[in-house]
Amino acid sequence: MPTPEEASTSTASSPTFKSLGLIDPLLGALEQLKFTTPTEIQAEALPHALEGRDIIGVASTGSGKTAAFALPILQRLWEEPKGLFACVLAPTRELAYQISQQFESLGSAMGVRCAVVIGGTDMVSQAVALAKRPHVIVATPGRLVDHLENTKGFSLRGLRYLVLDEADRLLDMDFGPAIDKILKLIPKERTTYLYSATMTTKVAKLQRASLSNPVRVEVSTKYSTVSTLLQYYLFVPLSQKDVHLIYLVNSLAQNSTIIFTGTVQNTMRLSIMLRALGFPAVPLHGQLSQSSRLGALGKFKSGGPNILVATDIASRGLDIPSVDIVINYDIPTHSKDYIHRVGRTARAGRSGKSITLVTQYDVELVQRIETVIEKKMDLWPTDKEEVALLRERVDEAARLAVNELREQSHGKGHGRKRRRDEAGGRDDRDRDDDVVQADLPKHKKNKGRR
Repeated sequence: MPTPEEASTSTASSPTFKSLGLIDPLLGALEQLKFTTPTEIQAEALPHALEGRDIIGVASTGSGKTAAFALPILQRLWEEPKGLFACVLAPTRELAYQISQQFESLGSAMGVRCAVVIGGTDMVSQAVALAKRPHVIVATPGRLVDHLENTKGFSLRGLRYLVLDEADRLLDMDFGPAIDKILKLIPKERTTYLYSATMTTKVAKLQRASLSNPVRVEVSTKYSTVSTLLQYYLFVPLSQKDVHLIYLVNSLAQNSTIIFTGTVQNTMRLSIMLRALGFPAVPLHGQLSQSSRLGALGKFKSGGPNILVATDIASRGLDIPSVDIVINYDIPTHSKDYIHRVGRTARAGRSGKSITLVTQYDVELVQRIETVIEKKMDLWPTDKEEVALLRERVDEAARLAVNELREQSHGKGHGRKRRRDEAGGRDDRDRDDDVVQADLPKHKKNKGRR
């Protein structure tokens, strides 16, 4: 007789999208996207969502959460087509774009229209898009509040669905007050989905305020990494961190790789250093303009440069297909951030590897991560002679990178900062998660923002 755990696994893997009750236009879109069988969160959540219930979904990164909330919204939209039907709140701009793309792909047969409302882009063009009454708005909370308060004729009084995606991250990034305002300005009679990787006390409080008699769907009760991910560490002296990173990149040159750092400075320095040594690398961090951020992501996704050097802005929610390797150049201070970083590879059943550079100052952090994930990382083998041969060239490239950064900061630091402040709007916090993630004090530029 199967254990309850085995029984629940076998039932969760058996349904098809058709047996869950989805309509033909959605089934056709799922077939085109090669979504053949529902993931665990989709199989658990869809029956309740299609009945019109509020949902609390607790699921790890890469579990198919977006389709779990998009499909029931699109099915109801097919039955009752109207503008400003649903609103999805996301913590970062990149995730907002990605959710919008998934809605448009899944709703392609229905001609679904989405508007992305985020900071760092022009409010007037967003107001024009909102005036056309798109079916779905995907927004960061601060900019949505801006439009609700200042854009003439725009309101969400007829909204039918509200989705809070990555709710724990929304609240970690101090979007709480903006979310409270939004909840006051939308109808109480609505369907609400709250999806989160973890149920923190803040998320539980938000759930009580925003959901009505919800069904809780939980497919990951604790932080974990997937079984198809092989996790390694490399113990290096702090002074030899750069040369060991280049050794790794060189020996894994054919792979698609994301290198995670703890600061914007390291992201910029390493991407310049890698390019100086002939490796195609693009940086992604919160101080880039919105178009540069999307451009960097687009290049990496299309397979041009196969190395992305990023802060934690890229660690959560972003679905970049076929990332083979994740390298942690700097170890995150929070174990959950490690899990989200390595979750960029080994997605949707594929295999992947993560390699974490550990200096003499990082041992305690790694032990903490191993305790949380309940796994021991294996030692990545290195060829000491090869590392020694690379040393001189890497040191020279590192000096070049430092000099180039110094010249950039002297040449245009002040003007660029002022322009960024003017362009950002008050929800510009969604570009400052680099600072939040690195546990550094916030820049003074946040002063005076609401």
